[in-house]
Amino acid sequence: QVQLVESGGGLVQAGGSLRLSCAASGSIFSINTMGWYRQAPGKQRELVARISSGGIANYGDSGKGRFTISRDNAKNTVYLQMNSLKPEDTAVYYCTWAGSPGLYWGQGTQVTVSS
Repeated sequence: QVQLVESGGGLVQAGGSLRLSCAASGSIFSINTMGWYRQAPGKQRELVARISSGGIANYGDSGKGRFTISRDNAKNTVYLQMNSLKPEDTAVYYCTWAGSPGLYWGQGTQVTVSS
């Protein structure tokens, strides 16, 4: 089993920044792709960003332009730097670890952006 613990969420005004962190622990046998999804109330989860073990990043539409994903393999930790936040970024942000056959999910961290 792999456990994922997110941190760094909170309340921020529009235009501000937050940095989310997610630490993976447990039965980790390899360095796998990790990522971030988000889910706003009444909406399905959507991909924000993901990053391979080699540091290659891919962004969903919601994460392009203002967000940056990074990782520290030695710490089994992935980060999401969010800048120029907008109210529409308000959501629960979930960390993922690409296990087999599917993703492992964290419990999520709330990000609320006020106008």
